Amino acid sequence: MRSRQKPCAQCQQVEPVLYRVQHDESGKWVFVCRRCWDEVSHNNPFYTYGGTWKAKKTE
Repeated sequence: MRSRQKPCAQCQQVEPVLYRVQHDESGKWVFVCRRCWDEVSHNNPFYTYGGTWKAKKTE
């Protein structure tokens, strides 16, 4: 297994699991942590879920 790192687009914390989302009218895909995911997804007409990124990936 490989271990990778990626920061949350909102809070910049490096987390082992991030969620790929669109959350504003730009339609840009970003990766957010669980805490930020709760904030950007709640009652948001621009919100779209696009998958889960995990730091530990099997090769």
